[in-house]
Amino acid sequence: MEKRGLGILFLLLLILLAGCQEEQKTTPKEQLQEEQVTPEIRLMEYISHWEQGNFSDMYDGYLTEGTRMAFETATFVDWQKQLHQELAIQNLKVTYVEPEEEVRWSKEQPADFRVRIKMDTVAGPVEFDRTLTMLFEAQGEKEDWFAEWNPSFIFPQLEEGDTVEIERSNPERGELHDRNGKPIAVNGKGFEVGVVPANFDEAEKKNDLAALLNITPAEVDQKLGQSWVQPGHYVPLAVLPTRAEEALQQIFSIPGTERREVQLREYPYGEALSHVSGFTGPITAEQLAERKGQGYGPDDLIGRQGLEEALEDRLRGEQGVRVLLRKSLEGIEPIVAVEKTAKQGEIIKLTIDAELQKKVYQAMKGKAGASAAVDPKTGEALVLLSSPGFDPNAFVRGIKGSEFSKLQNDRLKPLYPRFTSAYVPGAVIEPVIIAIGMAAGLESSKEIGPDALQSGLKDFGFGEEIASPLNLAVSQVSNSGTLDAAGQLSQAKSGKGQMQVNLLHLVSMYEPFVTEGTIYKPTLLLEEETEIWKEGLLDAEQAASVRKSLRNANGNPSFAEKSGMVQNGKGELDYVVSFNHTDPEFILAIMVERAEIDGSMGDLTAMSSAIFGQ
Repeated sequence: MEKRGLGILFLLLLILLAGCQEEQKTTPKEQLQEEQVTPEIRLMEYISHWEQGNFSDMYDGYLTEGTRMAFETATFVDWQKQLHQELAIQNLKVTYVEPEEEVRWSKEQPADFRVRIKMDTVAGPVEFDRTLTMLFEAQGEKEDWFAEWNPSFIFPQLEEGDTVEIERSNPERGELHDRNGKPIAVNGKGFEVGVVPANFDEAEKKNDLAALLNITPAEVDQKLGQSWVQPGHYVPLAVLPTRAEEALQQIFSIPGTERREVQLREYPYGEALSHVSGFTGPITAEQLAERKGQGYGPDDLIGRQGLEEALEDRLRGEQGVRVLLRKSLEGIEPIVAVEKTAKQGEIIKLTIDAELQKKVYQAMKGKAGASAAVDPKTGEALVLLSSPGFDPNAFVRGIKGSEFSKLQNDRLKPLYPRFTSAYVPGAVIEPVIIAIGMAAGLESSKEIGPDALQSGLKDFGFGEEIASPLNLAVSQVSNSGTLDAAGQLSQAKSGKGQMQVNLLHLVSMYEPFVTEGTIYKPTLLLEEETEIWKEGLLDAEQAASVRKSLRNANGNPSFAEKSGMVQNGKGELDYVVSFNHTDPEFILAIMVERAEIDGSMGDLTAMSSAIFGQ
């Protein structure tokens, strides 16, 4: 009996186990089927398409029948695509509040989810909450959860029939000032000059007006012959600065002329600082393409050269933008959906001493060359010029093609910023070579070997980039960076061969003779802190010895100077590096291309003496 009872129990146990196994097999399938029809899963799919901008997929596969009846594809798909492009919508992120774990969805009841919509637009970030409703529907052969939609999921308070507009306000461009607050690139005013054809005697006064505006009669004809011109319409011809007072007075005495005040970029120091300031001008097609999405239009002005170009983002400021929702009903004020106020451009102060630079430029008298000067106690660049220069004011509203061609073809290359390049230094590098020999404990620089010289020049900054917004060339000991080839050692000692030196670096290398062994990092922006670049290059006794070798220039014991002349493959270069021995406020270097200088080296010495007031 006991065995029989045990057998019955065993059979019952097998039956129970089989039932459990059957339940384990069917439960996941039933759960999966249940999960597949939950509104949360459909919502997650809908959001994924939404964030990726797949509006066609959203419309075709995820919207309720009621939504698709209320809004055609032109509203849901085309309008949203257009707004995404016009408003530069990026980083769209949609999140929702997850339901409680125990929630049971009913196909007969709507499922509401609180969603948060975040995105970046041309006018700044946008963030808002909405309630998104999912309904269970049978659409054709498909039964599933579908989303209800209306335009408020684009912007709150946006309705069908409304229009979305963008208003922009341009900031005032920042300015460039010198270390003493002198204006280098500033916002001034000018006059746009034009005529009303019906009141203008073209046959009698066209040539006179063209001459006063510095344009050709043919250009007047071209502007007056534009298709939109009507007899009573004002036709702009040219822009003149307010300083052209005499020309403006004569222009306004001609019947039919009119003037309109406009903002005009001004460069008070003109040619002397032209390569540092650069200029603004009409944006080019290439610049417009490069800055796509940054708020530039085809009629905008932009930095084209020099610091105007290099510091464009800081000088331009930030454009103000408002996104307006204009309601379809009359009499309702537009709603500001999002707004970013304009941010004015910065006022950037340079280390440059504009008056000193003007003095050096005038002393060079238009000769082809370059100059640099630094404060030996800080490394700040006080002078950085290329000669001859050009008038940056001529470029602001678009220079005439004939004038630009003249500058391009000028044999003295006034558009070329010579101070950015590196040149064979010749004898003006010899004090540095002597200092390297002293630091190495050698009695004469003739004893310096290639390794010691290469290492010493590296200590003085050769091969290192000088951080500058104006992209200065790197000084090199040779094309390979070594002195291994035959003859390179002797050539380097005399500053010849493949040695190349940037002019700002050259004057910086003279700092240790004044600071007793220290070179400060060269800077161009006054906001940059004084920073030691190289130190321990000489001791006080060695620095005094080098200074002594540079003294008594022109018989003046307070004046220190080193000059030299060298072949550069295209002609000769003349150099002079000088500073006041008793009061070294700045170290100055001047380089002139020999083919353009009259007379001998005495010309450069005379330039230097005039600058120092000797």
